[in-house]
Amino acid sequence: MTERNLTAQLKEKILSREAKIGVIGLGYVGLPLAVEKGKVGFQVVGIDQNTARAAMVNRGENYIGDVKDDELKRLVTEGKLYATSTFEGLADMDVIIICVPTPLTITRDPDISYIENVTGEIAKYIRKGQLVTLESTTYPGTTEEVILPRLEASGLKVGEDFFLAFSPERVDPGNKRFTTRNTSKVVGGVTPACLEVAQTFYEQTILQVVPVSSPAVAEMTKVFENSYRAVNIALVNELMMLSDRMGIDVWEVVEAAGTKPFGIQTFYPGPGVGGHCIPIDPFYLTWKAREYDFHTRFIELAGEINVEVSYYVVNKVIQALNKVRKSVNGSKIMVLGVAYKKDIDDVRESPALKIMAMLLKEGAELTYHDPYVPAIQPHGGSKIKMESSQLTSENIEEADCVLIITDHSNIDYQWITNHARIVVDTRNATKNVKDKREKIFLI
Repeated sequence: MTERNLTAQLKEKILSREAKIGVIGLGYVGLPLAVEKGKVGFQVVGIDQNTARAAMVNRGENYIGDVKDDELKRLVTEGKLYATSTFEGLADMDVIIICVPTPLTITRDPDISYIENVTGEIAKYIRKGQLVTLESTTYPGTTEEVILPRLEASGLKVGEDFFLAFSPERVDPGNKRFTTRNTSKVVGGVTPACLEVAQTFYEQTILQVVPVSSPAVAEMTKVFENSYRAVNIALVNELMMLSDRMGIDVWEVVEAAGTKPFGIQTFYPGPGVGGHCIPIDPFYLTWKAREYDFHTRFIELAGEINVEVSYYVVNKVIQALNKVRKSVNGSKIMVLGVAYKKDIDDVRESPALKIMAMLLKEGAELTYHDPYVPAIQPHGGSKIKMESSQLTSENIEEADCVLIITDHSNIDYQWITNHARIVVDTRNATKNVKDKREKIFLI
């Protein structure tokens, strides 16, 4: 069969919803994507080596906040979506989407072992007429330098026998306005035929698909987006630390600057950066840049500042306790919010974990409350293991200091302030609190 015939045949399968979809990795990216594909009529198989997670999907039990419980259950009940922990069914898939983690090593080097392992599994089953897309964030060049050679080792030719593309995920957990469907999707194919097929596929569920000239452009686009955010967050965090030394309220400065109708985008200071993108993605680019004897100084400096600010928060707690003649050693500190941002249950790379570890090292007696995170388990580089405490007036009053790290919307900060001895607020959550009585310390 010719390249044109294979391209047309796969596009026809996609347009008629006869194409079978395989989604590898059922986390914050993969499960919402699988649900969107199932909702428009595709038969979807989710593959996740976490057997407990696969079993939950097959029972219609949702574990991702951005997925609606009833939609997941309906798709499972109708047979449009099921999950497995094995790769044997890949040969039956027409489209295979890779949505696996891409963390950093302890030395901040890219860890693409998940991509490599999954690619090895796909290579065992790849056949003519399949589309493979990578959505995991990675450094420019990964699709063509890592995935392509392994797949072509099967004897099949990209753009002729199979199709390969990169389309970065743009998931923003907890965002009620922008979801998988209405967030524009960048797509880069290895060949024009690859782009044609991949664009057709994503247009079935995404309102706006943005084609680019190559996978490397799409890969660079994603790391640029999050490097942009990391650099601007670092700028406002540095301004925060300077403003504190000068006796200026940085929150007032930022809000005043934000009234300018042009030339500025508002970023807010905080206790550090967390999540699956900002603390990680820029370092994929800095690592790749060294291959070209180039040093990404802005990105590296931003990373340093966004780490330094967590130490600044700990020092702010120490200063606040000193005001009431307390040592951090032996003080009872209640942390409010441990998720990396408000109104979600995600603690990946959360600055709260780093700050809590530092306070424990200083001898503090820690408790925490987070309505979205009932327990913290050791993961990544964090060794914190703790369960969320109830938010009672007694617990607040017993604490020597309440440290607000994540400003969840369902917490009454006026009530917190009324009962707390001291509040260290890293998010300006107490902005509208009345009668602060010198007990609130903003970072």
